[in-house]
Parts: sequence; structure tokens; C-alpha cells
Amino acid sequence: MAKQKVAMLTAGGLAPCLSSAVGGLIERYTDIAPEIELIAYRSGYQGLLKGDRIDITTDIRERAHLLHRYGGSPIGNSRVKLTNAADCVKRGLVKEGANPLQVAADRLAEDGITILHTIGGDDTNTTAADLAAYLAGNGYDLTVVGLPKTVDNDIVPIRQSLGAWTAAEVGAHFFDHVSNEQSAAPRTLVIHEVMGRHCGWLTAATARKYIQRTEHNEYVEQLMMNTSMKNIDGIYLPEMAFDLEAEADRLRRIMDERGYVTLFVSEGACLDAIVTEREASGEEVKRDAFGHVKIDTINVGNWFQKHFASLLHAERSMVQKSGYFARSAPANSGDLRLIQSMVDLAVDSALDKVSGVTGHDEDQGGRLRTIEFPRIKGGKHFDLSAKWFGEVMDFIGQPFRAA
Repeated sequence: MAKQKVAMLTAGGLAPCLSSAVGGLIERYTDIAPEIELIAYRSGYQGLLKGDRIDITTDIRERAHLLHRYGGSPIGNSRVKLTNAADCVKRGLVKEGANPLQVAADRLAEDGITILHTIGGDDTNTTAADLAAYLAGNGYDLTVVGLPKTVDNDIVPIRQSLGAWTAAEVGAHFFDHVSNEQSAAPRTLVIHEVMGRHCGWLTAATARKYIQRTEHNEYVEQLMMNTSMKNIDGIYLPEMAFDLEAEADRLRRIMDERGYVTLFVSEGACLDAIVTEREASGEEVKRDAFGHVKIDTINVGNWFQKHFASLLHAERSMVQKSGYFARSAPANSGDLRLIQSMVDLAVDSALDKVSGVTGHDEDQGGRLRTIEFPRIKGGKHFDLSAKWFGEVMDFIGQPFRAA
């Protein structure tokens, strides 16, 4: 049997699973195949193209259990699309005229890699799919197995991506403190902007966790720190449509009665409308290597603040973003269990020379399996008909409809 050598990389944005997934892969290979050499490419596909690697030494293997305690990525991330040659050239990752897929494939071959694990979201794993197809079509004997991470939980056809449960829980913790700002001044509007470009799952799940976290609190109800101050008054997702004037009327009544209003807003809510509005005015909207709008330049929360603060006659308004706080957290117990199950399957699949992305396949009854790369897509929409989401909206008393 040919000598095996394993490489791993993490890419895209952070999620509360990367450190644990890396640690889990190191531990699993050490347990069942300690003779296999392990390396990691630093900063994702950038490190692969540049040959920037970390050797997983005996000392790292012995201390890999520590990685489950932390967030971030112990091997670094970047956003690189191997089929976007112009961007790779511009960033100095490949020479003019080079095919980044070939550069990556040749680097893997030169390093003697037989198994590559990619840990990332839809962009990371669709790029892995491009690489796997190139390898297979050009005579490289290499297995690619991805692990699905994204706080947005928007990978088709995967039921639950790594890190999303933790991000919702940590986002709720973040806002439990921020919500106390409602007592700082009369007629205050607080907007909690949550990550989620195309999918509102994280915003909805964070709202649900926040309600569960606060609904049984005891307060001195006659004072301002009371049940109503901890309420959510509106949730806005990319999948939802709403009438701005009608919502303003509803929220103005709440503001007049209580003196504060709290909104949960997905960073992708109304995104298309905002981008259209800006481009129509002649503004150039920046996009990344994957063609996605650079969402931090759009600032959806500020758009909601600008419109609703005026319509609600707010004396004070603020936007608070839990995204970077939540996505950098260490994995919680639920995600740790999910990571372990997916890591175990990823290693088994890699050793059996089965390429794909591990996940619970929604098209096959939610069974955990290694899903074929061509079926992996991004931008999965949140199902507004989910029973638990209906319960959240009933709890806060907000009417809603699909976009």
C-alpha cells in the first residue's frame, strides 16, 4: 500500500468549530493511523498556493486536545478562489498565465499529499470540489474530504453546519448584556445585527436562544429593568418581506408605550434592495473574489437604523453586531459532538478514498454521510415554516410573510 500523507486547511470566515475540527482530525489520525504524516497549510488555499505549511509534530499531536478549548483557527484562514486566476495573480499567489488549480495540484503532489481535508463553508468546499475535479481529471491520485463550517448554516444539502449552534448561543449571550442599553436614555432603539448574507437561520436561532435565556428571569417589574425591556420587538431576515411604513407604525406604538424598541436584523436583510439603491445612485459596490458583495461595506444595520430611528422618533439609536464575537468563540457541547461525528466520518472516508463533504444529507433522510462534491452549494434559504420559528414570531407578536 502506498504511503499516506494528510494535509488540512481552513478557509473563509471564522466559525466556532475550526480549532476543534483541526484538533479532532489530528487526534483521530493519531488514534487509528499514527504512522500517517500530517501537515497543515497556513491560511487556507493561500498557504497551499505558496507552499506555506506547518508540520504536525509529535508535540502538536500530544497537545491537540487543547484546541477544543479555543475559537479561531490554529492554522489560519483566507478567502481564495482557485478558479479566479486574475485575483490570485493580483494577490501575488501565482504568476501571470498560471492556472491556480494546477499550481495547487502540483504543490500537493510535490508535498506527497494523498489526502486533503478542507474545513470551510460553501465557498471553501465548492473550491475543494473544483480542485478535486481537476485532480481526478489530470491523473493526480488524491482524495479530498471537506468538513462543513459556517455560522450561517446555509450549505445545500447539509442539515446542520459546524459552528452555527455555538454562534447562536454566544450571540444571545452578547445581546443579553447589550439589551440593557435600553435603560440608558428615553426612546432608545437598539438594533442587533447578526451574520447571515443569504440565510436568516442564525438571526432566527439567536433570537430563539435569547428568548430561552431571558424568558424565565425574575425582575422588579415596577422598575425599568423588567420583562418588556428584554423583549424582541422585530426580526428581519433575507427571506422575509415587510412594509416599512406598516412596521414603523407598529413599532412606533411600542416605542410610545414602553420607551424603547429592540430589533434583530440579519446582515442580509433587504441587501438586494440596498445594493440596487446604491448602484442606481452611481456608487460602486465592492465584491470579493467569489463575486459576493462585501457585506461589511453595505452596513445593513445602519440602513435599518437610519430609516426606523426617524420613523419611530427615537431620541437615541444604536447598532450592535455580535458577529465577530460569536464566530470567534470556542465550540459548545452540541457542536463538539457534531464535530467529532463528522471528523470520524471524514477520516474513514479519506482512508477509503471517498471524496466529498461530510454532513447530514437532507435529501437522504438526514443521514450522516460523505456528500458528493457536485451537490454542495451555498445560499440555502432558511425555512420560514419551521415550527420553532413560528413560535418565536408568535412570542414576540410580529406578523410576517415570505419575500
